[in-house]
Amino acid sequence: MKTKKKSLLIGCILIAMFVLWTVLIMTIDVQPVGQNGTDIGFADFNIEFHALTGVNMTLYTITDWLGLVPIIICMIFGCVGFIQLISRKSLLKVDKDILILGIYYIIVIFAYLIFEMIPINYRPIPIEGVMEASYPSSTTLLVLSVMPTLIEQTSRRLNNDQAKKIINVLAVLFSLFMVAGRLLSGVHWFTDIIGSVLLSIGLYYLYKGFVLSCISES
Repeated sequence: MKTKKKSLLIGCILIAMFVLWTVLIMTIDVQPVGQNGTDIGFADFNIEFHALTGVNMTLYTITDWLGLVPIIICMIFGCVGFIQLISRKSLLKVDKDILILGIYYIIVIFAYLIFEMIPINYRPIPIEGVMEASYPSSTTLLVLSVMPTLIEQTSRRLNNDQAKKIINVLAVLFSLFMVAGRLLSGVHWFTDIIGSVLLSIGLYYLYKGFVLSCISES
């Protein structure tokens, strides 16, 4: 019960921090220094950091393709839920944590679409000649939203402790590489990454809190 409440509290705090961070980006040191004179918050800091890292399109391409990994993980859990639905012949008989996981993934996608439609700022550089929304980093959001659920689900569903450890280590290393890769590739502002970290981890803790609630009620 304490863990459930703690998870929900942490999730709410992180989401609130994300909202505050977004407001700060839109109000502090806003300068027309982005593509085609578009506004960028925390402009001086973002520009200095971007000048420090430069642009690495190879790293961008690698992390872009690796962004398919969390999508594949989503599909795998989607298949688990679908198989349960077919075999048990009722949506209500599908494991509650899988149902919550599906809703959680939909919320993550919805959050991604919102910021694609209402861009807070644009990438430091055009991608294939096109200006793209930059905040929050969609790849970072996807990775940090999905990989923790892989750890959480496998820890519950696998009996092999060695397999659990391997999956946990690989998931953590993959997440760290992806976050660092998106940051150092120079296709995002530093503030984009921070926003994604706050939002994704906040959403995950809310998901975790709801899953623990269902387990405690079962």
